[in-house]
Order: sequence, then structure tokens, then C-alpha cells
Amino acid sequence: MAQEYSRRRFLGAAAAWPVMAGVVHAAPPAASLRPVLRGEDFFKRAVRSVDEILREAKLSGDVSFAVADAATGLRLEQRTAGVAQPPASVAKALTALYALDALGPTHRFETRLMTTGGIVDGVVQGDLILAGGGDPTLDTDRLAGMAAQLKALGVTGVKGAFKVFDKALPRLDRIDPEQPDQVGYNPGVSGLALNYNRVHFEWKRGGNGYAVTMDGRSERLRPAVRFAAMRVVDRQSPIYTYADGEGRDNWTVARPALGNGGARWLPVRKPGLYAAEVFAVLAGAEGIALGVPGFVDTLPEADAIVTDRSRDLRTIAREMLKWSTNLTAEMLGLAATRARGVEVDTLKASAAQMNAWAQTALGMEAPALVDHSGLGDDSLLSTADMVTALVQVRDTGLRDILKPIAMRDENRRVIQDHPIRVDAKTGTLNFVSTLAGYLTGPDGTEMAFAIFTADPAIRATITRAEREGPAGGRTWNRRSKRLQQALIERWGVLYGA
Repeated sequence: MAQEYSRRRFLGAAAAWPVMAGVVHAAPPAASLRPVLRGEDFFKRAVRSVDEILREAKLSGDVSFAVADAATGLRLEQRTAGVAQPPASVAKALTALYALDALGPTHRFETRLMTTGGIVDGVVQGDLILAGGGDPTLDTDRLAGMAAQLKALGVTGVKGAFKVFDKALPRLDRIDPEQPDQVGYNPGVSGLALNYNRVHFEWKRGGNGYAVTMDGRSERLRPAVRFAAMRVVDRQSPIYTYADGEGRDNWTVARPALGNGGARWLPVRKPGLYAAEVFAVLAGAEGIALGVPGFVDTLPEADAIVTDRSRDLRTIAREMLKWSTNLTAEMLGLAATRARGVEVDTLKASAAQMNAWAQTALGMEAPALVDHSGLGDDSLLSTADMVTALVQVRDTGLRDILKPIAMRDENRRVIQDHPIRVDAKTGTLNFVSTLAGYLTGPDGTEMAFAIFTADPAIRATITRAEREGPAGGRTWNRRSKRLQQALIERWGVLYGA
């Protein structure tokens, strides 16, 4: 097991500086046979070297890092900092900055119910349109609130058609095509999202096989859906298959993998249809019958009669960084690009706009992201560039929306009163572990840092089917996190104590 600093060891090393300095400088002899160590030199010898930390971590692959004084930008220490590596979800910190700059921290996304004709005797004379405005946080409970507001207006039916507008953002069936079909963190994207574009799949063994349900559940509601269908089949592997049917997400699952029962979230590939179907169920519960939804690519002239507003963008960004939601990152990034007046149809094209912005606004040299979440394998970023950005935005309040990172002892227990404070964004892919943000040393010195670790050789051997949980991945990740903490504690002692 890699050696780690406990709080006692940390404080002991930090305390050694002034004490030892006093001994060294007290009444030196008139002559010395060897140079006398100054206090700072002696103190630094109590701190583990980078080579020792790397050796004890026993981590395969590549390690790069950079740390700088956050106030001045002075580089304090770095290792292969100019070499670009996959940033994983650390990319979301740049996406948050990009969106906040383009849209503003108080921006709220709107989801609207619109009509192309008035309401006469409770009946909408034209079409009823569910219009998405790019809100990544819309859920079933809020959609139910919209249905209740529609009823409160006296609406009992629609003379025209029920239509859906989801083109405020591009329609994409998934974020990264290289991920396994069934992972919930890789859903489709559009301007209308629901429940982070995940559908709840639940199964229970019965006397005649398995009872299967698919629904758009929330804390209060369980509306069943038809657009996503699951079929249990007799096979050993693969566990899941997906096929794009006409107007349906068609899934199969291997019977031997199910056991007696269970549940999981599956990704939605048709998010606009998902939201429309759930809304129709919720409206029906209010006594408002809606037909099969049709889609419009442009909004016709219509009046908004019900509007749901999201929380402010700063709050959404904070939660995205805390929970690392890929869909939120992609929708915020796409919305920011469009707010800058650039129309794009792919995540890569939008990420290219963000890369260019990062160079101009943040002083980064060569950001090369292919999406806004860091999920794509081809995204590359250097720790030098990441630290440059963190120093540049030090006074913008980014640190306030980053996640506090707990320091841990040798048994991985949280140290409640550790003298180093860390706020950062984590990132994890298979055999990739990253961390970037700010640390404050015991003396109040604030530093910006980035640590990227990756083993591309192992990653190259992982098949698409194995990506949900490759052998050895968790052990490698734990070693990387120990390495990250050891480096942070080194910097806290060396430059902030």
C-alpha cells in the first residue's frame, strides 16, 4: 500500500521548520567542517520527493502535474506538464466557465407549453406544443406541474395536434459512440430533456418468468412509457443489446444476468419523444387527452400559456460539477455555443468553439476537447493549460462551485480537520484519473493545480463491452487517488506551511 500523510505526520513536518530552524541558527560554532543547513533546507528534507511518491504509488502509465501560486501564476512544480492527456470530467470545469461567460450566472432555461390558437370552452383551437429550451434538469415532477397548470387554465382538450419542439439544441442519439449501449451516463441529447435522459428499467422474477417495467419515474410519480421496450432473452452474452426501432428504443437483456429482481437506469436515445410521452400521460391524469406527438423543427407563431423555469445557471453548474453529469455538461456547452451566435450540429463542432474561446479568454495554448463532458476518448488537455486557466479565473468565483475534496488517512477515512483545504473537479475514465482545482495551505497560500494520470496501453486493450467495468480498473483508480493526495500534501507542506 502506498504510504500516505496522516494529519499527525503533516503537522509534524510543518512544525519541524521553525523548530529546526531555531536549532540550526542558535549559537553556531566559530568554524565548521561542513556547510550548515539552513532551516528551510532542513525542513524540505522532511518532505517526500516526487520520485518517492511516484515509486510508492506503483501506478502504471503516465503522470503529469502542475502547481502554481494562484495569486501570481508562479509555477512551483511540474512534471511533463506540457504533455496532453485525457482530462476526463475535469473538462466540465471549462464547460462551466464557458457557459457562465456566454449565458450569465442568472440565466434560467425555459420549457413552455404553447398554442397556435386560443382556448374556447376549454379546448385549444390550434396545436399544443411542448417546446424545450435546453434545460438539462427538467424532471417528471416539474413536467407534472406544467400539466397541472394547463388544467388550471381550464384546458380539457386540443382541437389541433400535440407537437414537440426539441431543436433548441441539436438532436444526437448519444454523447460518445464508443461507450457500451446500456450505460446511463451516455444518453441522447436534444433541446428537450427529461430525467437526465434516462429511463428506469425494473424487473422481478415471477412464476411465469420476469415482470418488466419501463417508466419515467421521479420522487413522486411512476409514469409508464411505451417508446422504450425491454425483452428478456435466453443467452449468456451480451447482457444488453440496443436497436433503434421506428419511434422506439428496443432493448434486450440476457435472462441469466437478472437474478430474482433489480433495477437500473438506461439511456434514452429519443429524448424529445420520451418527454412528450411522459407529458401526455401526466396530462391524461389531469383529464386532458393528447394524441400521438408530432415533431416540428422550427417554432411556429404561437403563444406561451405555461412556462417552467429552471434554477439559475450558477446553481446548475455547481450541481454538474458535484455530480459530474455528462448530459448537463453537453447541453450547457451547446447552449453556450449557440448563445454566441454559432450554429453547430455536433458536439465536436461545439467543443471546437469552446477550445477557441479558452485560448482567447483563458490564455490556454492548445486545448483539444471533442465534447463538453470529457467522456470522449479523443479529448486532450495538458496540466499546464489547465493551471493557466485556473489562475486566470481565480477571482471569478469558480472555486465556490467546485466540489470540496476530503483528505483521507491511510485507511481512506476522512480527516475532518486536515490543515489543507481542497476544492476541485475530479475526472474518471477507465484507467484515467484526473483532479484539478485549488488548494489552500496551512499558512493561507492558495495554489492552483492539475494532476492527470492515464495508462493508454491498458486502455487500448479494453473492448467496448468491457468498458462498464474492466478488470483492474478500480485498483488502478485507488492508486491514482493516493498519488494525487500525496502530491497535494507535499505541496501543502512545501509551499504553504
